[in-house]
Amino acid sequence: MWKALKQKVWQWRGVIIAVPSVTIAVLGLRSLGLLQALEFPVLDQFFLMRPQEAIDPRIVIVEANEADLQKVGHWPLTDAELANVLQTIKQQKPTAIGLDLYRDLPVEPGNQTLTKLFETTPNLIGVQKVGSSSDSSPVNPPPILKQRDQVGANDFVLDADGKVRRGLFYLEDSKGENVFNFGFLLAAHYLKNQGIEPELTADQTIKLGTAVFPALDAHAGSYVGAQAGGYQVMLTYRGTLQRFQTVTLTDVLERRLPSDVMRDRIVLIGTTAESLKDLFYVPYSSSLTAPTRMAGVTIHANFISQILSATLDGRMPTLKTWNEPLEGLWILAWATTGAILSWRQRYSGKPGFRPWNIVSIIFAASCLVGGSYITFLQGWWIPVVPPILSLFGASIVITGYLAQSAAEMRRTFGRYLTDEVVASLLETPGGLTLGGERRKVTILISDLRGFSAISERLPPEQVVMILNLYLGVMSDTVTRYSGTINDFIGDGVFVMFGAPIYQEDDSERAVACAIAMQTAMVDVNRQNQQLGLPTIEMGIGIHTGEVVVGNIGSQRRAKYTVIGNHVNLAARIESYTVGGQILISDDTFRDVGDIIKVDRQIRVEPKGIKEPITLYNVNGIGGKHNLSLPADKELFIALTPEIPVQYTVLEGKHAVGTIFEGTLVSLSEKSAELRSDHFLTPLSNLKLNLLEPSQDAVAVDDLYAKVLDRPATHPNCVRVRFTGMPIRLAELLPDGSATIDAPRHS
Repeated sequence: MWKALKQKVWQWRGVIIAVPSVTIAVLGLRSLGLLQALEFPVLDQFFLMRPQEAIDPRIVIVEANEADLQKVGHWPLTDAELANVLQTIKQQKPTAIGLDLYRDLPVEPGNQTLTKLFETTPNLIGVQKVGSSSDSSPVNPPPILKQRDQVGANDFVLDADGKVRRGLFYLEDSKGENVFNFGFLLAAHYLKNQGIEPELTADQTIKLGTAVFPALDAHAGSYVGAQAGGYQVMLTYRGTLQRFQTVTLTDVLERRLPSDVMRDRIVLIGTTAESLKDLFYVPYSSSLTAPTRMAGVTIHANFISQILSATLDGRMPTLKTWNEPLEGLWILAWATTGAILSWRQRYSGKPGFRPWNIVSIIFAASCLVGGSYITFLQGWWIPVVPPILSLFGASIVITGYLAQSAAEMRRTFGRYLTDEVVASLLETPGGLTLGGERRKVTILISDLRGFSAISERLPPEQVVMILNLYLGVMSDTVTRYSGTINDFIGDGVFVMFGAPIYQEDDSERAVACAIAMQTAMVDVNRQNQQLGLPTIEMGIGIHTGEVVVGNIGSQRRAKYTVIGNHVNLAARIESYTVGGQILISDDTFRDVGDIIKVDRQIRVEPKGIKEPITLYNVNGIGGKHNLSLPADKELFIALTPEIPVQYTVLEGKHAVGTIFEGTLVSLSEKSAELRSDHFLTPLSNLKLNLLEPSQDAVAVDDLYAKVLDRPATHPNCVRVRFTGMPIRLAELLPDGSATIDAPRHS
């Protein structure tokens, strides 16, 4: 059980790391209040996107706009003018009248008339400003209305961005006494006529009928340590001024009112004129154009409408919010969602670019925003920014973790495997699963000629230096042609084209790569000579066929490789090559097509192959590669006297059978012509011993050579190619340029 648990933990390690880390980080930002500035605009957009509600018929606003001020010619209204306005409204028999105009001082003429009207209008509510701030001070209420307890506070609660999103049922004045809100008093007066009066529940919550208005917590929604004094609720705006019936101050003064327009309604009197500055930013101010402000009287109308609609129409009393533990779980859930989506997509696409991951995260974010908007329409304010940050944050953390892990794996395994194989292991869900598939692959096998003898006579450090230089250049060349180095077999290189990534031109690139590898040997030998090391030669064999490719081995140790008869045949083809030669099979020749350049064909009978096969000696390729090997022109020097030798035909790498005698009759830098009475099969391998002419039958030097399929210039001779030029023979050349000692092993 413990082992299974450890395996599960390892399988989901990225999620286990990312989810708590991101959740704690987001909760930290949330607790510091750094997300308020981002969350408020989202809430505002929800208000803007919400379907328009119907006009509330229970409220009428008497607005004093700029045109009214121009008509009146002064401001404020005199007491006589205000009394005229109130008397006209009173005649329409409204349920309640709200005077959202400060009237703490007389404005003659007409103060007695206005005072008398205040005394005889029990359904009239005046205003006072209770709170103070750096740019405002308290304003006293009309004295008569204060005495009659017909005054409400018209204070607004401003959020950090200066917008009004909260309403007050009551607040404390400087004496510590509660002052009811202007809008709440008007709504309560209206509801009293409906037989509904405010109640205070056992948990000190205000209740009107069946509607309960819970007080706003200082940490509700996106608020962190908000000033929650008094009794606050979230405002659920009905809308702008257009969502209410309005008449102008001029209409009232000139008595041009429709009949009964105010009967049994709440009438609010206030200013909407820009010059009077009774304007505030609200959620509806959030727009791409210049933000507009809402008049204070309109905000009061929205609050009254909110109370009446909740009590009488079953509309949501206020926006409900989650508590902090539930919001924490919400953030955790979306962090988990982002982490899982990114973690499960870790094998998809190219490194660093995972389009399906991006699409899935964006889709999840859209679901989050859409779901939050739907719940908003149902009366819930569920924060969007913290879960969005956790969703994207977890995805980013997972992406970063995967990128770092992939980079580490590439650095570790890239020295041993090709980029394609590493990518396959990283990006394929079954990349590490044992098994294979049948696939057409072109196999290139190269091998150094005479390197065993070189390694025997040189110090190990120099042998490693030669190999590292040679294999480094070959690796770069193979990579340039998008080959996959399956293995370094001693001094040989085993390359695949078509696995793990198949391309239409695999065979073509394999041949071009072989030519480039042979060409690169010039640079390898130049560097060897500069380091005082011997020069080396390489043969290459190429074959194309269907093999099994995949992860072969055990659960403890496996290797990505290819197996099958075609692999063995490629190795056989390479064994027929001499230094600087490229031999390809008939299958590769047909696969590449007309762009390949060959100078001759060879018929061979490889061991384990039932029928003879044709090999092609490649000297170039056309098309987009346009590569050629330099012409192999050798100058043979006739030997006088001829050098006697003894030789044995090799089986594999072992000398077996009869020892034959012959003579070397001519010599070039890399080859010789051998005369012998014994028939020698082309491409057979020989071990030769040089005999001192002055001491018959005494062998003093030996070397390895391959019988070539090219005709010799002397009769009864065959041409042989040395795997290395022995010093004794090199001294016979006119320029004395050969520097390779006689090899001991093939």
